[in-house]
Amino acid sequence: QVQLEESGGGLVQAGGSLRLSCATPGRRVTDYAMGWFRQAPGKEREFVAAVDWSDSITYYTDSVKGRFTISRDNARNTVYLQMNSLKPEDTAIYYCAGKGRRTWDPSPLQSDYEYWGQGTQVTVSS
Repeated sequence: QVQLEESGGGLVQAGGSLRLSCATPGRRVTDYAMGWFRQAPGKEREFVAAVDWSDSITYYTDSVKGRFTISRDNARNTVYLQMNSLKPEDTAIYYCAGKGRRTWDPSPLQSDYEYWGQGTQVTVSS
């Protein structure tokens, strides 16, 4: 079983920034393509961003393009989601996910990911 540990969530004003981290203790993060998903109150979980195993290919949902950046530090076995220009509609629980198959493919599909973190709350006030 692969454990994913998210951190970095919190409360921020609109226009502010947060950086989420996802660590894979005891595992090489290079074994996985990694993604971030989020679930707002009353809504289904949705794709946010993903990166391939080598940090060469990234993929974003349209609503975060130009504001969010996914990256990875493979030496630290950690993946990041830098979130800038935050909006109240970004409020959600953010989940880190990893997939060990087709690691060159930063998929937006939740069903492609085998491993999930517990989530970290991000709240953006207006």
